[in-house]
Amino acid sequence: MAWDIVSTLWNKPSEHPSRLPSGRAQNQLFRRSRLRFAVWYVGVMGTILTLLGVGVYRAIAHAHEVTIDREIKSVADAIHDAIEVSVSSPEQLNRIPPQLLPDLCISDEACAGQISNLPHHRQRTYPKNYQYDYYIRIVDPAGNLLATGGIRPEGLALTKPSPPLQSLRDSEGQEYHQVALALGNDGQQVWAYLLVGRSFEDFDRYLSTVRWSLLIGLLLSLLVVTVASWWLSGLAMRPIYQSYHQIQQFTGDAAHELRTPLAAIRATVESVLRLPRISEEEAQETLTVVNRQSQRLTTLVSDLLLLSRLDSEQRPMVKSLCCLQDVLSDIVEEMAAFAIAEQITLTVDFKTQKPLKVLGDEEQLYRLVLNLVNNAITYTPAGGQVTLTLQQNQQQALISVSDSGIGIAPEQQSKVFDRFYRVDKARAGQSGNSGLGLAIAQGIIKAHHGTLTVGSRLGIGSTFTLSLPTLS
Repeated sequence: MAWDIVSTLWNKPSEHPSRLPSGRAQNQLFRRSRLRFAVWYVGVMGTILTLLGVGVYRAIAHAHEVTIDREIKSVADAIHDAIEVSVSSPEQLNRIPPQLLPDLCISDEACAGQISNLPHHRQRTYPKNYQYDYYIRIVDPAGNLLATGGIRPEGLALTKPSPPLQSLRDSEGQEYHQVALALGNDGQQVWAYLLVGRSFEDFDRYLSTVRWSLLIGLLLSLLVVTVASWWLSGLAMRPIYQSYHQIQQFTGDAAHELRTPLAAIRATVESVLRLPRISEEEAQETLTVVNRQSQRLTTLVSDLLLLSRLDSEQRPMVKSLCCLQDVLSDIVEEMAAFAIAEQITLTVDFKTQKPLKVLGDEEQLYRLVLNLVNNAITYTPAGGQVTLTLQQNQQQALISVSDSGIGIAPEQQSKVFDRFYRVDKARAGQSGNSGLGLAIAQGIIKAHHGTLTVGSRLGIGSTFTLSLPTLS
């Protein structure tokens, strides 16, 4: 599969991954994703706010309805107690004090006359002590009307006193709640029932105000949520957008690095194929070029696989006790020939005689320091010096790799750990450096819970310092 990807990149060199898709297509892609994210956020928040508003509305409506029903019951109890004090039969209804029910109508004819003379059925003739639209009815046990008072709503049916709490509607659909209480002294038979009801018109007006307030609040909240969701979706998409560009850049750089040795191999092979015959020396030279470029490809692919594993942490780290003095000594021994060839003085300075041991993957730590030393030698001119220093600072082991090389500009020091980034591309290209060494070093040090920093001055040299937690 990896070879198929490489072949595809090779066969379509004009479609560089770092330029696919175009900037405009990228913006449209992320704008659509941002819009979807914002719409989902607004939808979810809108649903939550709507359900919350409905719950608040129902709670308010229920609380006020219960309060009004209690008020009706309280008024009915007060009138009931006052009537029972002075009245014990239907014939004594005219004894009800006028102060209690000044508009009490005893006979059906008188009640009908009062109703016909009213300018509107909402005219209030109820007791002055009660501030709402109450009606009062007294009926016998058979359900016949004996007396009435208060408001006289049109089309409101005269109902039996069972159940004791009822909900009624008049001819215009206005809702009323009614409470029924039995009239009769202790130990005597019930001679009548008191029906006290109240209009819910003011309650409906209040609920209408509550509904409009909640609706306006919901719309304003959704407006704020829409603006906030667009802003938050932008913040959420920003790291994704940056990661996308980093992946694009990484893919493009990897493809470029892979094409370079592939192009060299292909050019070498094609030049040989054009010849009618080749000598043994030419064949040897061709195979040498192919082998060198193949090794370069192998190293690059291995580095990419290692970076992928470090990023995804797929391969568990094999931790063991590692003596840093032994690791540095082996590296100096391995790189001595390369340093001599480049006319570089390579030395190691152990500032502590106590063995410094850390818990980690010795192979990866070796690779980490080796990359730093290799970079130091590569970017140091002939006659320069590279020094490895090991010391202990409290519970940290400090390894410094210093060189007297070309140095790194301040604006480039934050980029040296980026993948495929090279300070001097010409020098790195000659040495076969792909620009992954410091990126691998950074990944390894993070996996070991350490730090890697760089300090440099142009024309003077650079110092890479890594810190690892020790066991003592």
